[in-house]
Amino acid sequence: MSKPQIKLMFTDFWFPLNKENIQNFFVYRLLDRIYAIEITDTDPDAVIYSCFGFEHLKYNCPRIFYTGENKRPNFNHCDYAFSFDYPVNERNFRLPLYRLYPQYPQLFEPRDPDKIIAEKRQFCSFVNSNAKAKERINLFDQLSKYKQVDSGGKVRNNVGGRVSDKVKFISNYKFNIAFENASYPGYATEKLMEALITNTIPIYWGDPKISNDFNTKAFINCLDFESMDAVIEHVKKVDQNEDLYREYLSEPLLVDNVETDFCNEEKGFQWLKDIFKSKKAYVSPRRKKAQLGIYYYKLIKHVIKKRNKPRPGSILYSQTK
Repeated sequence: MSKPQIKLMFTDFWFPLNKENIQNFFVYRLLDRIYAIEITDTDPDAVIYSCFGFEHLKYNCPRIFYTGENKRPNFNHCDYAFSFDYPVNERNFRLPLYRLYPQYPQLFEPRDPDKIIAEKRQFCSFVNSNAKAKERINLFDQLSKYKQVDSGGKVRNNVGGRVSDKVKFISNYKFNIAFENASYPGYATEKLMEALITNTIPIYWGDPKISNDFNTKAFINCLDFESMDAVIEHVKKVDQNEDLYREYLSEPLLVDNVETDFCNEEKGFQWLKDIFKSKKAYVSPRRKKAQLGIYYYKLIKHVIKKRNKPRPGSILYSQTK
């Protein structure tokens, strides 16, 4: 039996919207199971968009928002959303960013604590290129007073240049500073997962509800401590106590080594399938009128064009005359 046709538009994403990238995208793969998909910007049945532009506003059809950033879905602009946010309901499906990474299946692989301990790993790694991330930089500076923390990123680099393979780099260390860019309920990116699958002990700061995603006995959660000084003292204790180190390495990375509903592809598939099962499902009571979306789109385009227009007296202006 041939699959029914559906026309989709993808826009405002952080990655290049070429055929290969779109077809590998999680949402596309789910819809591809039940539809023959045509990618088009002409009268699409639905628009799937992210937070890196305003092109989605010009479409009258149903809009599905997806973000890998710490941003909230605006249900005045979208009908449905894949986001980091709670709660999960008929409008919003929580899909953490780490679920989209190819390393995700490694979270279920068994670990051998004796083998890891026998590797005699170096102390701690740090890979950061965000100079504004004060929390993680401060921890790096303070922890470095105890032992050298090797930095392979742009910030505080002390290994002779930025590393080309982050995961390979951090796999040589007992600990890794794995901080999110912000602390917000549900905001869990790839950082903790990348550290866990290398059998390091992540020193994590970020999602206050991270226990919904990962087994907190497998890493050091800074939000469980009264201060960063207390975190540092605990890291020292684990570093100096092989039995305590082994306890962390003996824990599964997920609670009971079971996949969460947030990451379960069948759950996401059913949620998305329900959206497309009828035209009535497209109607969103909180969405403003489609004409208003187009008005915003035209206004934003006008402002950007006006802002970029060369001013009289400038070199660019004289060149356009």
